[in-house]
Amino acid sequence: MGHHEHEKLAGASLRVGVMTFTDTRDESTDKSGGILREMLVTAGHQIAGYRIVREDAGLMRQALEEWLLSTQFDAVVSNGGTGLTARDGTVEVARSLFNKEMEGFGELFRLISYHQIGPAAMLSRACAGVVGDKMLICLPGSSKAVRLATARLIVPQLPHMIWEVRRQ
Repeated sequence: MGHHEHEKLAGASLRVGVMTFTDTRDESTDKSGGILREMLVTAGHQIAGYRIVREDAGLMRQALEEWLLSTQFDAVVSNGGTGLTARDGTVEVARSLFNKEMEGFGELFRLISYHQIGPAAMLSRACAGVVGDKMLICLPGSSKAVRLATARLIVPQLPHMIWEVRRQ
């Protein structure tokens, strides 16, 4: 069975958690988190949770583990903390949780970003991986990056990702 058949078998509506990692935003100023939630709902998914977490490795890990161990979520998509500054620790926390990293996600994100913003795309460390029977996807905090990744990668493939992770 090819990937087109797999995509047809995948569930259409998933329960997704949206987590924003930031030291500077709150719910009223979290534009990227709002875009992510809106695009996922428009695609037919349910937002099973939304949370803003301070960029502290311990707090980030605790919040992610709570959701990834919960039966309420099929996937968690985070935004923020994927850059190169000293306080950007999302990728390190996520990778410590992954059972399997899906390297192609970050590679494709940087490729499509390159076509939009040029060589600055290499500064992104966006990543995705499997944690148990769920997907964890980590996006930059930029609204343009969130919109691009959600439209071009997450919405078209998230149900297929979950189907693959959960099939025997």
